[in-house]
Amino acid sequence: MQKTVVSEAADIQDILQQAVWLMSDMGADFADAKSQTVRNTGISTINGDVRQLVRKRVGGVCLRAWINGRWGYGNCTSFDKESVIRAANDAVKNARGDGSEFLKLEPVVVRKHLKADVRIHPDNVDLSDKIEAVRTIDKSQKIDDRIINTTAAYAEEIKDNCLVNSVGSDLSWQEVRTICRAHSIASDGDNMEQYYDGPDGSRGFETVKDLDLERLGRETAKEAVRSLRAVRCPSGNLTVISDPMVTGLLAHEAMGHASEGDEITKRRSFLTDAVGKEVASGIISMYDNGTVPGAHGSVPFDDEGTPSSSTKIIDHGVYTGYMHSLETAAKLGLAPTGNGRAENFGKRTWVRMTNTYFGPGEWDKDELIADTRDGILTDKMINGMEDPVGGCFEAKALRGYIVRNGEITDVVKSFTLTGKSLDILKTVDALSNEVILDGGMCGKGIEDWVRVSSGGPHMRARMIVGGGQ
Repeated sequence: MQKTVVSEAADIQDILQQAVWLMSDMGADFADAKSQTVRNTGISTINGDVRQLVRKRVGGVCLRAWINGRWGYGNCTSFDKESVIRAANDAVKNARGDGSEFLKLEPVVVRKHLKADVRIHPDNVDLSDKIEAVRTIDKSQKIDDRIINTTAAYAEEIKDNCLVNSVGSDLSWQEVRTICRAHSIASDGDNMEQYYDGPDGSRGFETVKDLDLERLGRETAKEAVRSLRAVRCPSGNLTVISDPMVTGLLAHEAMGHASEGDEITKRRSFLTDAVGKEVASGIISMYDNGTVPGAHGSVPFDDEGTPSSSTKIIDHGVYTGYMHSLETAAKLGLAPTGNGRAENFGKRTWVRMTNTYFGPGEWDKDELIADTRDGILTDKMINGMEDPVGGCFEAKALRGYIVRNGEITDVVKSFTLTGKSLDILKTVDALSNEVILDGGMCGKGIEDWVRVSSGGPHMRARMIVGGGQ
């Protein structure tokens, strides 16, 4: 028998509903079914030449059955009814097991159908215009003979989601994200340095259209050349003014992962039982907020159909709570927070962050620097490391500056920042009044990736600095 591929949202929604009814009839205490189509476009250039042009589309359905406190998954890469029903049967079979006790989930019932909130949808922009934007960014970096390598990139992701569950939720929504980047490498024969910049977010092609592409390329190259005069960074337990990107690493890697509900229920987070305790300076508040307009990690709903929300993790230095999926919320007797997220229809759902950041303070950035007698100001990050068990912070800054008597002096080469997260946070004595978010990807489990952002204000604290090169 020939199978009919269903593409209309109303038709797939009906098939998902039938699959949920079947799983309930087979004994599932709770069931949901989600279809998803993911479309990606990626363009990159190196030294003016287009080196990558990728357009791909994947799609499928994830079925979940919850029986006696245990999840069962079923997946298929087809949208026809037979495949979906077969996967529903697999989900129920996979949910049956030994040793679990009944645990009732408390999902929020939602019936909404949302379009992406974008001004210029990428589907309405010719591929040639996207390629030309990347070429312009690349070409604009050729400002100096010391620029030896230029790259530019554009990426878009469009996700179409439909979800139905056994308590009556009926949802469809679209997520659109775009990223635009410039990256320059400079060399003077003895030294080689790099710099990168560019916007990202859950926005459409306006991310590119509203950007001065030539200025992005030119300024990125200028900063790479500027880094050639960088000196080695001092080492020791120093005063550090972290820029929003490095501040965000502390929020995400050190505190964020340790605040994910599954780390708490398994009691493998250093923040287990920390609610109500003082964990930071009184000027520190921290959030995971999936509702920030245009931010890279924002979602209208998580992958369980729970509406996105803002979770206050630290309130003026006091630890206040965790991020939750349906399962971890039920285990702790709390409400889900909209943090049940999966990389795609073929992956399991974990407790994951959205936009994680420290809240603002009262200082103007320049005033904060002027008030610093002796310290290091960071400028962008290279990477960071999570440690939800031990609570340590480790990050590598792209570069920085020496601050002496309230003035920025020498540029310094890449260096490391380490320390116990709570020790660092308790030394924070100043925050700037502007919060900036930086988008990226976050991995968990066997490298399941989701879109997130992290950030915060400029933050002054004590950290252990390693001088690097």
